[in-house]
Amino acid sequence: MTSPTGADPRLAPPPRERRHTLYFLEAIRDFSPVFLDTEVDATRLLADRAAARAAGQRRSVVGYLLVAAGGVLARHPAANSAYRGGPRPRVAAFPTVSGKVTLDRTLGGTRVVLSTVVPEPHTAGLAEVQRRLDRVLDGDPAELPEFAGIRALHRLSWLRGRLRFARAARDLRLRPLITGTFAVTSLGHRPVDGFHSVGGTTVTLGVGRIVERPVVRDGAIVAAPVFRLSLAFDHRVIDGAEAADVLTEIRAALEEWPAPGDDGAPGGATGEATAGQAGTPVTSEATA
Repeated sequence: MTSPTGADPRLAPPPRERRHTLYFLEAIRDFSPVFLDTEVDATRLLADRAAARAAGQRRSVVGYLLVAAGGVLARHPAANSAYRGGPRPRVAAFPTVSGKVTLDRTLGGTRVVLSTVVPEPHTAGLAEVQRRLDRVLDGDPAELPEFAGIRALHRLSWLRGRLRFARAARDLRLRPLITGTFAVTSLGHRPVDGFHSVGGTTVTLGVGRIVERPVVRDGAIVAAPVFRLSLAFDHRVIDGAEAADVLTEIRAALEEWPAPGDDGAPGGATGEATAGQAGTPVTSEATA
């Protein structure tokens, strides 16, 4: 049967470069997401970023969020966990914190979502976190070793790739390396005020654009730069009260930036980095 225009649509397999995203979406079908959001006053973040820019340093909102959320998740071990369903359900409470960041990149001529995992961002410090982000943002995803696993997955047949991804996704021991223990995704570079996403982790944070809006300070209405911060949580792992605590504490950490003693240097955000942490390479995973 032909289409109303008289021309049949062109049918083709999905691009190989997007297979990891399709595998990921299949793997998270059993999630039970609930969504929260709040508004963050970015006045102090922007002042800190302007000072860094004047000193020739790059700062991104995602970097601030990774450091702030890492510290909060370290204080909330129940939220820094993961769930595996089935006849013998299991919950894994992770001893370390790692943040997954999604990236808008082009691979093999196709626009795709890639992601990278930053281990212990709250102890690595803002400067080190930004350095790791810059590496994967500025490098070629067809060459970067961080994305070698994704490229290898694309070379497999559809069935073999799907099975390999599903097997890895069910292994709770691999979650901190593959999906991180929490996820951050941002569309703030576009006129998007807010959105909600499920990143394959118990807690996923979404960041919208920073815009001037009216806020009340000391009883007066003034203009201030604000952005929407969303939090999606897996209800199988935590309940709404815990998730609300996490979101509230992340908001406070961002609005009160910098944390005491933080100068942007590695280890300055919430304490000194332990040996080896600051130099841990960024790992990547084959998920969105």
